Amino acid sequence: MADPADVGVQRQVAMVFDLNKCMGCQTCSVACKMLWTREAGEEHQWWCTVNTQPGLGTPRQWESMGGGYDQTGKPMLGHVPAAEEFGGGWSFNHSEVFFGGNAASVHLAPSTAAGKEPAWGPNWDEDQGGGEYPNSYFFYLPRLCNHCTKPVCVEVCPNGAMYKRRSDGIVLRDENACRGAQQCMAACPYKKIYFNHVRGVAQHCNFCFPRIEQGVAPACARQCPGRLAFVGMLDDEQGPIHKLVHDWQVALPLHGEYGTEPNVFYVPPLSPYRLNADRSIDYAAPRIPPEYLESLFGPRVHAAIDRLRSELGQVRAGGKSEILDTLIVYRWQQLFGPFTKSPADAAGAGGDVQP
Repeated sequence: MADPADVGVQRQVAMVFDLNKCMGCQTCSVACKMLWTREAGEEHQWWCTVNTQPGLGTPRQWESMGGGYDQTGKPMLGHVPAAEEFGGGWSFNHSEVFFGGNAASVHLAPSTAAGKEPAWGPNWDEDQGGGEYPNSYFFYLPRLCNHCTKPVCVEVCPNGAMYKRRSDGIVLRDENACRGAQQCMAACPYKKIYFNHVRGVAQHCNFCFPRIEQGVAPACARQCPGRLAFVGMLDDEQGPIHKLVHDWQVALPLHGEYGTEPNVFYVPPLSPYRLNADRSIDYAAPRIPPEYLESLFGPRVHAAIDRLRSELGQVRAGGKSEILDTLIVYRWQQLFGPFTKSPADAAGAGGDVQP
């Protein structure tokens, strides 16, 4: 088993998602799916997912499945999600609907590999959210492998198949060394590792490392139409990620209490205010419960939201805000630091930088 203290990472690539700009369009999810998980055994794999919060997510109820490190720094093994808990990878009755002559009475319907009606999927509870009318609420949360500073998946792998790359901190897997023990799946508290039952190996987001090596941003970020996904080196003090995470402290990790020190960060969502019974606005009560945001992003979320609201007030009063100018992203190149090269200009047939 690997010791994270011995990794000796030179630099750490990271991401920041601004949740105030995510509209749940799933472009990032589809971009990743089309590039990386199109082979047999990968039908249910969505390395990048965008789930509605509050929600059960994918795999279903992943936040209660365990993993990560305990308070003494010891790895914990949790539940290994089954394919049906992830959902997806379904078959559809296309032939019956489109070529069976019964289009008026037969409708398109999914079925699992066992021929059963699905009970869950990556976006099963999309847009449901929480609260009650007129104070219902929800927001979107993109999730992928966090390429953690202390990747518990690397530490527990019994075959040494997983490793953290020294040059940029990306967590990768040697599939030739993987024996399908699924210890990584049990230990990952974010449950973003999948099992390929055809090949007998576990698989996960690789941060589009062939693109990173050529100065191209990962597909999920590059394809995002909302300009909400920042990519760069965490130690670049002039870059937006370092400023958002360390200087301004408005970008926070998801479930930092898991102890893995994730390197995907989130600018928490600003909440609309609650409506009173007479439909007047209660400016003292946010619609998204602060305690719910704290359950996701920890106690620092309150200071982050206060900072964002303060910056908004400053701009509305006629002032300026470097934080808001950074988050607005007037030019898309501001998102990607050293990774602004076009995929079409990268080495590889037709600009396809996938190995």
